[in-house]
Amino acid sequence: MQAPVPSRSADAKAPDPIIRRVLISRNRIDQDALKVIRRLTQHGHVAYLVGGGVRDLLLGREPKDFDVATSAKPPAVRRLFRNGRLIGRRFRLAHILFPGNKIIEVATFRRDPNGSDPHIESSSSSGGAADAAGATGASDEIFETREEDSDLLIRWDNVYGSPHEDAIRRDFTINGLFYDVERQEVIDYVNGLSDLRDGIVRTIGKPEISFREDPVRILRAIKFSARLDMGIDQAVYDAMVALAGGLRQSAPARLLEETLRLMRGGAAHSSIYLTWDVGALGVLLPELVAFLEDQPDGAQILWRRLAAVDRAHQEHKLPSDTVLLAALLYEPILESALDGESVSSFSADVLDPIAERLAIPRKVKVRIEKIIGALPDLRRGKLRPHASTDYLADALQLLELQCQAEGAGYPEWLARRKQFQNYRGHATPRAAARKNTGYSQ
Repeated sequence: MQAPVPSRSADAKAPDPIIRRVLISRNRIDQDALKVIRRLTQHGHVAYLVGGGVRDLLLGREPKDFDVATSAKPPAVRRLFRNGRLIGRRFRLAHILFPGNKIIEVATFRRDPNGSDPHIESSSSSGGAADAAGATGASDEIFETREEDSDLLIRWDNVYGSPHEDAIRRDFTINGLFYDVERQEVIDYVNGLSDLRDGIVRTIGKPEISFREDPVRILRAIKFSARLDMGIDQAVYDAMVALAGGLRQSAPARLLEETLRLMRGGAAHSSIYLTWDVGALGVLLPELVAFLEDQPDGAQILWRRLAAVDRAHQEHKLPSDTVLLAALLYEPILESALDGESVSSFSADVLDPIAERLAIPRKVKVRIEKIIGALPDLRRGKLRPHASTDYLADALQLLELQCQAEGAGYPEWLARRKQFQNYRGHATPRAAARKNTGYSQ
């Protein structure tokens, strides 16, 4: 059993963290992230791997990102890295740029901007902190909780603090872990190791306060539960249901990105179902919820189409974001054109409010209309009207997802796919002439 290292926290009142030695091969950690940490520590700063990268390493998964938390303030980080740039106003941090469009994100330790007292009531209701083998002391200290203000939404987050203060202001316990790459130790102030072991998504502190501070955390809880196959703590789930309406306060661009993350992560079926179950889908896409409730038989096609998206992810053939949105919105858009007219003529009533609610760019909205509108022709093998378009590949991907969902049409799709693939990119002479002259209709 090792003693805590006092220098790890500038806050003398901070409880001792759980410290567990975990041997993680350097080959599993991004080498550029290691370079960033090494330079920061060589110049006297504390620097750890943090967040989802640590979580995924401990779960034996391949991290998507390697983020760094440090005691160095953004201007100091910028001075140390000529390949760095500072971004953000609400949340100031540094991006260290490397070849191949790689970015290592470096954030300064922060504390709760809404007050000097931590808002955490209890790091975990499971009492798992005392149950960490090889760990040094876990504190039983209980922190006071702020009054539940009517407006806790965080609009400014550049108040710097200690590692302990930084850990307890994060969203979920499984994301509040630090990894000291030099000492090969996990530093846990929030009982994240216990929840990671038990497979539980739990907020740091009271979920009601956490979701009022940032309602998008509701979608993040869904994402982690579905993608990592974890349960959601009952108190957290209840707060998600009660506070789903708070998503209306969030920036539409953030809602779009989090919705796409639910679709991209290999668990689209579970993610969207859970989003519906807690009431968040009714805030994001009430048009889709209306379909699910009015057409229970047709809803099964949606769930099977989302399962097909997950299979595409497993096969490393994930469609574009445009196709993912079209796969999610297919039925509401199609219903808007039931009288036989073209999809684009009638989908505006459905798509325009969705595009405004989720900040979907106009060009993406138009492309969704086009690829859904092309499906009737493609089903009949009529590629000529779409051969010279830039959306044919997306339309074919959507058709494949739909054929898988319908089941009966999938063998026909497989038989015709070679014909489609040979045809792609080969426009008729007239279509090629229009493309070369810049004319299109």
